[in-house]
Amino acid sequence: MITRLAAAKVNLDLRITGRRVDGYHELDSLIAFASVGDVLTFEPASSLTLVLDGPFAGGLNHDAPQDNLVLRAAGMLQQRYDIGQGARISLTKHLPVAAGLGGGSADAAATLRGLAALWGIAAADAELAALGLALGADVPVCLSGTPCRLTGIGERIEPLGAFPALWLVLVNPGVGLSTASVFKAFDGLFSTPRSRLKCDDRTVSMLIEGLAGSHNDLEAPAVGLVPQIAGCLRELRASGECLLARMSGSGASCFGLFPSPEAATRSAASIRAAQPGWWVADGHIGAADNAAIS
Repeated sequence: MITRLAAAKVNLDLRITGRRVDGYHELDSLIAFASVGDVLTFEPASSLTLVLDGPFAGGLNHDAPQDNLVLRAAGMLQQRYDIGQGARISLTKHLPVAAGLGGGSADAAATLRGLAALWGIAAADAELAALGLALGADVPVCLSGTPCRLTGIGERIEPLGAFPALWLVLVNPGVGLSTASVFKAFDGLFSTPRSRLKCDDRTVSMLIEGLAGSHNDLEAPAVGLVPQIAGCLRELRASGECLLARMSGSGASCFGLFPSPEAATRSAASIRAAQPGWWVADGHIGAADNAAIS
C-alpha cells in the first residue's frame, strides 16, 4: 500500500493581472502548502476503483465517481503509459469542497504521484505536469508541492527556495463557493505583476512585511457572495497573535499565520468554541520544525 498526503494549497496572495482572449485570467500568486490535507492510499487491483470516506466525502458526487479528478488522473496515467493493471484507491476527504484550497487538484496530483510509484512508472516531473495541466490549471503546482510563485494561468511555476516556517490556522464557514462565480463578480480592475521575488534566507518578519503589502484580488467579490468570509477573517485576527489573515484562492476558506504552534493551537481552539459549525484546522507551512520563530 502507498499513502500520499494531498496537501492544502494556500494562496498567500493572489493578484489578477489580466485576461486572455480565450477567457482565462492571468495571475501572480505566492503559494505554500499546508501540513493539512486529504489522504489517499493506493493498492494493487485488477481494475480502477475509488472508495470515498472522511468528513467531507459527502460533498463529492457519488452518483458519477468517474467524474472525480482522482479517477480521471488515474485513467490518464494508465492510458499514457499503457498500464495493464488497475488500483484500489481510497480517498479520505479532510478538506472542504469548493473551498479555495485546491483540494481536487491536490487529490489529482497525489494520484499521479502515488500511482506512478505503485505501477513503477519512471515519469519525469515535466511529463506528469503535462498530464496534470490537462486535468486543471492547479494540478501542476500541486505536483510540485513546494513554495513557489505562480504566474500565467497557473502553468508557470517559479520555486522560491528557502522558506521560513510559519504556523497557520485554516477556517471555512461551511459554505461552498465556485471559482467561476467569484471571477464573474470580479470587477476587472487588474493588478500589476510584482517585481522578481526571492525568498531565500528571508526571515518571518520580512515575509510577513512583503505579504502585508500585497493582497488577494478575489477577496472583495468573494465576500460579496459569501459575507461569512469577513467573519472568518475577524475571528482569525481576534487573538492578537495573528501575523496576517487573508482569504485563500477564490474562497471561502481563510488562513491566519502565527509565530508558534502554540499560538496557532490557541487560535484554532478559540474559533472552534465560538463557531462550532465552521471547519477549523491548524498546521504549518514552510519548514516543518516545531520550534517557535522569533
